[in-house]
Amino acid sequence: MRLYTYLNYGGNCRQAFEFYQAHLGGKITMLATHADVPDPSKVPADWKNAVLHARLDLGETTVLGADIPPDRFQPMRSAYLTLMVDSDAEAERLFAALAPGGQVRMPLTQTFFASRFGMVADRFGVSWMVYVAP
Repeated sequence: MRLYTYLNYGGNCRQAFEFYQAHLGGKITMLATHADVPDPSKVPADWKNAVLHARLDLGETTVLGADIPPDRFQPMRSAYLTLMVDSDAEAERLFAALAPGGQVRMPLTQTFFASRFGMVADRFGVSWMVYVAP
């Protein structure tokens, strides 16, 4: 059995996955749009480029995602994707990449349980914890 995280986006899944590929070292291994369905004539024109399903290999896991109608999209709450890294420098690099345009919920800092720990919601609405294991 494998457990994967499936992220919903309000129209910017492609941009988010491309960002994660460029800045987090992930690799997009699959990306299909609504225009790729067997009968795209039934897809509204403004929805054809929306992501139907995407897959991103990130570290030792896989993240899945799709666009959903913006009126149904809600940013992540109460759940965080956690990036556990081996060095303070890598934690600082990742946090600096995720924070612009987002919301820092806890600045990256030394804590009693980690040499670096921080929480941020990125510009796409995804909540992250960056953590250097002791």
